[in-house]
Amino acid sequence: MARAVSRSAAVKGPKAFRTISEAAEAVGAPQHVLRFWETKFTFVTPVKRAGGRRFYRPQDVELLKAIRRLLHEDGFTIRGVQRLYGERGLRGFLGDCASDSVPEASVGDSPAMVGATEGELTLLLERLRRTKAGLDAILGR
Repeated sequence: MARAVSRSAAVKGPKAFRTISEAAEAVGAPQHVLRFWETKFTFVTPVKRAGGRRFYRPQDVELLKAIRRLLHEDGFTIRGVQRLYGERGLRGFLGDCASDSVPEASVGDSPAMVGATEGELTLLLERLRRTKAGLDAILGR
């Protein structure tokens, strides 16, 4: 039997951002579980608007699907998933073909950038710089 697709998910394109309810439906986990995973897996970072509303990029949904599979099908613990991500990074975590198939979103597509103030953009830039520094440290650059 075919699974019903929500009306909004059926209309959106493959590069469109998803709300938490749409992401939860795609992943097959309740919304509160996605929020919980954000607290346990620092690499799960949906875009958040000023009011705290989450928007999930296609790569976020793929990452959440991988986490669900590891936890519920492969028998990993939360700590085990954290360790696996730490050892392999994103590409190894998702698998080479999965991360290549996920389209990249541009900054112009980001709901967080629409109407953002200079201060918000400055904070985002600083966060990106810290993330890059952390990645450079991991990669030994």
